[in-house]
Amino acid sequence: MAAEGTERVKLSQWDAMLIESLRVLGWSDEELIRRTQQGDLPKDDTSIYEFNYEELAAFAAKEPATFEAAVRSGYQIKYNTIRGIRSWIAIAFAQEPELVLEEGREAVIATLTPAEKARLDEVLSHGWTILDGDGEAAVGAGAGAAVYQIVPQA
Repeated sequence: MAAEGTERVKLSQWDAMLIESLRVLGWSDEELIRRTQQGDLPKDDTSIYEFNYEELAAFAAKEPATFEAAVRSGYQIKYNTIRGIRSWIAIAFAQEPELVLEEGREAVIATLTPAEKARLDEVLSHGWTILDGDGEAAVGAGAGAAVYQIVPQA
């Protein structure tokens, strides 16, 4: 988390998903930075996203301070799409949120712990908000988990 009074670096939605997909491998921040800078990255031939980690290595080489700050201190996504939010949650929290695409009622519905909700709130771009869902804890979702709706701000 960024220190009080400082801004988190801004990342593209795609770069954020690339970083989160590597975090899922259990790498520490230091290992993620080192391996990305050295180009020692996996080949993604199993996920639906078909991540090309060479793009992340190129970003890390071009903007090393921004990349390192994003990994170590967190980031905010420059511009989210509704499908991108769903994908980020699926990658970062290993769950499949519901996507509502009904015009005027677009939302991503996800069951989040308080820590996951706080993390999502930090990375969402401006223009999105997290609303309490039905207020009931989801069965089998872990301590304190609840249903939330991520929606465009009115």
